[in-house]
Amino acid sequence: QVRLVESGGGLVQAGGSLRLSCAASGRTFSSYAMGWFRQAPGTEREFVAGISSSGGRKYYTDPVKGRFTISRDNAKNTVYLQMNSLKPEDTAVYYCAGGRYPAPTSRGSEYDYWGQGTQVTVSS
Repeated sequence: QVRLVESGGGLVQAGGSLRLSCAASGRTFSSYAMGWFRQAPGTEREFVAGISSSGGRKYYTDPVKGRFTISRDNAKNTVYLQMNSLKPEDTAVYYCAGGRYPAPTSRGSEYDYWGQGTQVTVSS
């Protein structure tokens, strides 16, 4: 079993930055990929970024490429999402997720563990 706890959300003006963190406990952290997803009101959950178990492979959805960076520290059992140049359309609840496999994927069905979510609100 894996427990994931996100932190770092909040209210920020457009153009600002936030860094989300997700602390994991349970299963060996370095054995599985991690991902970040988000869900805005009235929309489906969408993939944001994924990182392989070793951290060597990263994968982003097009709207956040060049603005968001996913990283992980396996010694600290933590994954991060650095978000720069934030836009109002980035407003959502952000969830971290633990993957079933070492390779990252955009498919939510291949993530077995989910955090409780952290709210990110970007004002215009």
